[in-house]
Amino acid sequence: MDCIDPRRVARFWSELLGREEGSSEPGWVYLGGRDDLLPRLVFQPVSEPERGKTRTHLDIVVDDIAVGIEEVISLGGSFTGERHDYDEGVVVVMTDPEGNEFRLCQYYSSQSA
Repeated sequence: MDCIDPRRVARFWSELLGREEGSSEPGWVYLGGRDDLLPRLVFQPVSEPERGKTRTHLDIVVDDIAVGIEEVISLGGSFTGERHDYDEGVVVVMTDPEGNEFRLCQYYSSQSA
């Protein structure tokens, strides 16, 4: 993930996802390691801010959408105001501290997509 401040953005994602920082290159921050079962998240420094719509995003499943929104905001992220209600659940569009979009998803049944 390109970031103006990789440390700040990685700290947000570390807290949100419960992922520990792994071995990293100077100026970069890695969450997780190469041998982890979960994807390793890499935050690299760039000089320009995000421009335009994020083409790739994470969907993060939560048990309670309101609690999830509050947690993201308390960690320095934002709620875009975009919400989609479906028969199977609700999806809201959030951003991390540098404006990278992701989705919080609450499913009403035991099925997840």
